[in-house]
Amino acid sequence: MGPRFPLLVAALGSCLLPALGCLWCDQRVVEALKSLETDYLPDHLGAEHHKHLMEKLENAVKDFKNLELEDDESFLEVVDDATLEKGTWSFLKELKRITDSDVKGELLVKELFWMLKQQKETFGRHVSLFQKDALCPNKCGMMLQTLTWCDSCEKKLHACRKNMDCGERRVNVHEMEDMILDCELNWHHISEGLTDYTFYRVWKNKSESMVYKGTAPTLTKTRATPSDAGIYRCQLDTVKNSPATIIRYHVRVLPKRVVEETPSTNIIPNPEDVTLDEVTWTPNKSATTIPPPPSSPSSAAQSPQSPTVENMLRSLLVGLLIWGFVVLIASIVILMLCYWSEKNPGYFIDSIKSWVSTAKEAAQSPNVPEKKDKKSRSQ
Repeated sequence: MGPRFPLLVAALGSCLLPALGCLWCDQRVVEALKSLETDYLPDHLGAEHHKHLMEKLENAVKDFKNLELEDDESFLEVVDDATLEKGTWSFLKELKRITDSDVKGELLVKELFWMLKQQKETFGRHVSLFQKDALCPNKCGMMLQTLTWCDSCEKKLHACRKNMDCGERRVNVHEMEDMILDCELNWHHISEGLTDYTFYRVWKNKSESMVYKGTAPTLTKTRATPSDAGIYRCQLDTVKNSPATIIRYHVRVLPKRVVEETPSTNIIPNPEDVTLDEVTWTPNKSATTIPPPPSSPSSAAQSPQSPTVENMLRSLLVGLLIWGFVVLIASIVILMLCYWSEKNPGYFIDSIKSWVSTAKEAAQSPNVPEKKDKKSRSQ
């Protein structure tokens, strides 16, 4: 094993001490370390080093206190379930990678040393993001958030208390339109322990009357009237018998919207209700019509005969089909002639000679009677 092995174990312990404190609160991490001791170490590390190594591992996970965060931020030693899940999943993944690699002896200690150093930085980034964005994100009111305290592994409901007054909102609504008051804030859906939204009408003498109470975060008043103008207050309650948020509304009811309707000029009268004497035709000055340009007699005469694109394409297609058919017939005839010329080489030559001689005889045969007639006449 070598004399360097105790030094490696000591270095491993110094690395483990400030890292992964909150992970001991997850039972899966405890079971993974027990499995490492009982299932993996017996075949990959000397038995005399098992106890010392496991004590270092367990004490480091339990006694985590000095996690370094970004921007020199101090660790509050509390995390939510999402942050704890990210750290646990990353730790178990890297531990499984080491056990699957079947590494042994000093190389095993080096792998654990490197893995835990990386996990410390990774978990520190997760915690830093949690404290910046997810820890008490409410800017006003009281938000209830379930957190895990790393020193005792207890889950408690933490109250993020800020100014209960979340401001005033001015709402303008026209008469006979719907008045909608929205009381929901962006952190309400992630807060715990919330109960009901309650809307109150605040009168001039500072007295209040409840208008609505329920789980819906909005109050809707249909067809608002001038009597609906005034001050309203919304209060979101919690299980701690104290309000989570308080929002006030100054409602102003404006006059009814005036919609100008322009009469349509394209009204077609009922033929049964209009007599012939009542029908008068007048030019519509508002409508502008553009007369078609005058056409010359020559263009009028040529327009019916001018071919359209469709007709030109149809004629071209028909011409191509005819020429293709002619070429096909000519090709068949040429192939047949070539075939017969190979079978009977002198057939076509003899046929042409006989045809020529026949033509000559046919051309000379009418002249014979004329010569005979001339001889008879001369005698």
